[in-house]
Amino acid sequence: MRRRPALAATAVAAALLLGGCSAGASDNDSKPATSAAPQTLTVFAATSLTASFDTLGKAFEKANPGVTVRFDYDGTSTLVTQLSQGAPADVLASADEKNMQTALAQKLIAGNPIDFASNVLEIATAPGNPHHLAGWADLARPGIRVDVCADGVPCGNATAAVEKATGVSLKPISEEQNVGDVLAKVESGDADAGVVYVTDVKGAGAKVTGVAFPEARSAVNTYPIAQTANAANAALAKKFIAFVTGAPGQKVLAAAGFGAPPT
Repeated sequence: MRRRPALAATAVAAALLLGGCSAGASDNDSKPATSAAPQTLTVFAATSLTASFDTLGKAFEKANPGVTVRFDYDGTSTLVTQLSQGAPADVLASADEKNMQTALAQKLIAGNPIDFASNVLEIATAPGNPHHLAGWADLARPGIRVDVCADGVPCGNATAAVEKATGVSLKPISEEQNVGDVLAKVESGDADAGVVYVTDVKGAGAKVTGVAFPEARSAVNTYPIAQTANAANAALAKKFIAFVTGAPGQKVLAAAGFGAPPT
């Protein structure tokens, strides 16, 4: 009989323990562990932004768990055409204002674009500058195989502006739909020189030699970014745009050689 109180106490202790576990389980059940729902952000961006936006995309994903940023890079005029044909995208980053205005006129953009960077042209030639190019006029020398962007493409429009400002017209071996293809022609040796951006020359490193020319300042390209009208995730698009136009984006772009947007 003397053991009964001990047994009773044990039973009470067990009941309290079980009750505590039950209460704890209830508290945990009321606050389940959550993880961010997977989301994909599609960004249409000018080819000249490739390296910078790849870096920014990774940083944005790290800051926003569950988000995947998918980039489509091409000449801005091509990207605007794709949007007009119904291609899905959340953000458009243009290499000039002219093509962004076209997108606005076609109601492909929601809200007002924000300028986030600027860029200028530079001549890219083989390492060591074997043809001794000193400036824009040298691109018109007999025997120099020069490659440029096509009219309508931002780098092509800038090239045409320099031609007009200098009175020196080029006779290119071909005209490309994006600046990356111009750079590739120079790197492969298919062209002696190419008219690209300062950022392209810097990004290519030892693969090319850059030749700056003062007339490039007559055709500074301003880069605007905007949410598209058919954005599947408007809130995430706005967040990415803020990331690009804010301190994180500006730091990466400056390191790549881009200038600040006009004020």
